[in-house]
Amino acid sequence: MLRNKQNGPNRLFRLIPLLFLVAACATGALQEKILSMPTIEGASYVGSEACADCHEEVGAAFEQDVHGRLADFELNGWQKGCESCHGKGSLHVDGDGDTAKILEPSKLDPAEAEAICVECHTSGSLMEWTFGEHALSDVTCTDCHDMHGDTGNKANLKKSDPELCYGCHQEEMAKANFPSHHPIKEGKMGCSDCHNPHGELQTEEEARDLCLDCHARYQGPFVFEHAPVEEDCNICHDPHGTVANNLLQQNEPFLCLQCHESHFHAARVGGDSTTTGKFAFDGNELEALKSTDPTAWADITGADGSAALKPSEAIAAYPSYDVTVPFTNEVSGDQGWRRGFLTKCTVCHSVVHGTDLPSQTVPVIDSNGDGFPDGGAGLTR
Repeated sequence: MLRNKQNGPNRLFRLIPLLFLVAACATGALQEKILSMPTIEGASYVGSEACADCHEEVGAAFEQDVHGRLADFELNGWQKGCESCHGKGSLHVDGDGDTAKILEPSKLDPAEAEAICVECHTSGSLMEWTFGEHALSDVTCTDCHDMHGDTGNKANLKKSDPELCYGCHQEEMAKANFPSHHPIKEGKMGCSDCHNPHGELQTEEEARDLCLDCHARYQGPFVFEHAPVEEDCNICHDPHGTVANNLLQQNEPFLCLQCHESHFHAARVGGDSTTTGKFAFDGNELEALKSTDPTAWADITGADGSAALKPSEAIAAYPSYDVTVPFTNEVSGDQGWRRGFLTKCTVCHSVVHGTDLPSQTVPVIDSNGDGFPDGGAGLTR
């Protein structure tokens, strides 16, 4: 019975994660850099004291470094001193400082230089090093870290975060000075708050989960959700900085109209109270109505001697007609379309990240008779 159980469906389910891993490797979705540990054939350990005979200044600085302060019980012999990184030094000493007989990490192939550091640094975020973007781009440990002295920076970085990162990431440095940006230049956060320089992002889950560590109020779940929020914050936002407000990729309404194209608000006047009650049907619509139903046309326009109908009254009186909504502003004329594009979507859709409250009604009636169709549609409160 036990053998049958192990060979049954449960065993197959246990193999599923392995199958996904194999598939990822086969398709190239998962990349890992292969490191190669360098060696000096025929050399033996001589001790850091022998190194200090020639490299006195470097040796003095090394004693103040985190590597030099390792206790004797933590590592022994060549694992602790200069030779832990530079290799066993007997041939170098016997050869009167022959540089071909010693390892210089800054001159080694990146795969070899990184292998020296990874020999000891294997825990925490460093476990992801061989899968990270820096490793795959041949950025070595010594490009960022100083091995021989105390720089005063975290992790003995050659420069502080973000200045060190900006040495390569010039575009991100420029974005950090845009009007909308995370408070990096103000010193309230650094690149490593979001990025793991030894791997990928500072999260084990989706990229959006990293954002939600700080912006938890947008996490939900909500009864009414905005699809991009559930997928990826970067669809709408650029975390490194933007010209638009709130780190948006583009200004409103142009960002929103990439998905919500031909939205009816594109032609609506943006909240000018002086135009209340001065709307009329589209001229072409009325001209067509004049020939097909002159009585209705006269009633709507006031040509029969009565007062012209307000938009809400016309809709209620003639619901069978395909009336153009919203209406063109008689005061602004063709400026109504342009002014609509200068109105932010979030004026009405103020909870674009999600809400538990139902939206207001779709604008098909003017319940208070002020000439403005009612409400907005979606994520409005």
